[in-house]
Amino acid sequence: MTQQENQHDVVVIGAGMAGHCAAIEAARRGASVLLLEKTALYGGSTRMCGGAFAFAGTEVQRRNEIPDSAQLLEQDLLEAGKHRNDKALVHVYAERQYETYEWLQAMGLRFDKVSLSGSQSVPRNHSIDPVLVLETLHAQALVAGVAYRAGAHVERLLTEGEGDARRVIGVVLKDGERIGARGGVVIATGGFSRAPDLVERFAPHLREARPMGGHGNTGDGLRMAWALGADLIDLGYVKGTFGAPVAEPAPGKEEVAPRLVSAMYRGAIIVNRAGRRFVNESVSYKTIGDRCLEQPELLGFQVFDQRVMDQSSPLPTVADYKGALDAGLVKQADSLEALAAALGIDAAALRETVDAYNRACDGAEPDAFGRTSLSTGYGKPTRVETGPFYGLACTTGLTSTYCGLHIDVDARVLDVYKRPIEGLYATGEVMGGFHGETYMSGSSLAKGCIFGRLAAQHAVARAAA
Repeated sequence: MTQQENQHDVVVIGAGMAGHCAAIEAARRGASVLLLEKTALYGGSTRMCGGAFAFAGTEVQRRNEIPDSAQLLEQDLLEAGKHRNDKALVHVYAERQYETYEWLQAMGLRFDKVSLSGSQSVPRNHSIDPVLVLETLHAQALVAGVAYRAGAHVERLLTEGEGDARRVIGVVLKDGERIGARGGVVIATGGFSRAPDLVERFAPHLREARPMGGHGNTGDGLRMAWALGADLIDLGYVKGTFGAPVAEPAPGKEEVAPRLVSAMYRGAIIVNRAGRRFVNESVSYKTIGDRCLEQPELLGFQVFDQRVMDQSSPLPTVADYKGALDAGLVKQADSLEALAAALGIDAAALRETVDAYNRACDGAEPDAFGRTSLSTGYGKPTRVETGPFYGLACTTGLTSTYCGLHIDVDARVLDVYKRPIEGLYATGEVMGGFHGETYMSGSSLAKGCIFGRLAAQHAVARAAA
């Protein structure tokens, strides 16, 4: 390959949701684009997620008479992040999310279901099979002329110039191959959930959390930008996700068993081995994840009744309770006492806990943990009373690390002095500043798409200048 053949307008590192959206946008704007993936199969953490997108004001919400708006979405994002988010990034998301919804639907993707999840004041999780999304995006990328290479491990960034004149001009692969990028390099490499050294450095409180992110999520993009003086942000807010089943799926169910289950936003309570609640179940599953790691054996048990089971929704949602039962992850019993025995928790304490919770649901006494809704002010908690009863032993999984490279509204990576590093962009899980202290469900995939496209637009303009 000649030096000229190894030059592209835009190079995208990482072929998950964010990377594909950046590549498609750049190619559709006439740029020559190379999409590089370290592993043998594109998808990364997107392939393993629940496929939820947080959109507001959509047709499916209107059909279900759910009042939502960009303004309410923006408010929820800021409140979830305890107003420690970058407000400019959150505003860009709120402004562009509906157009992103239409952009994806124009590719043939259909969002037909909407549900309530963590840190949402109204139901706005639009779930879709993440593998279908990836396959659709990959096909669209190839049609648009994107060149794709798997097994291409980028080791570091290629730069030119010194001091204020330094700019990113390409990448260097692990085997030494150099690839040029006239307009810029977009880092979409995911987080560092599979990098024990970075977890220990930046999130030691999660060293015991179960690694569950994409297998290639070893912090490559963060490291290579960090080496150039990139500013890192939100590292202190990394949280695990509650709802990772402890039990192994039954034989033959490994590929269809849910990786995460959230019954608390439908009415489940969460107790520890002693049969006692330890958290307000309506808060973000990231916050619940922190509290779970403080419990004996790092365990939390979701306990619910038939009323919640009847709300089961199949994968890719995190409400696939029937699938979890079929896979042997959920225990079923005719009484709370029998359920406690099956789960190995204190039966008398569980009965006492449920009775107190039910009295709070009836308004007879305040809830011990201040729970007044199903999630973030939406929905009324319901009694746990209709048998059969169900229980799921869970722990906290490190599915993602929503922190990292500080970016501006054009997705340009900023250095420690808040100046753009010319020719370098970031999107998806590796970008910091957006979520703040905690995470609103469904905002990750849409965020990767929005800022990936913005990065592509800026990089294409640079290439043409």
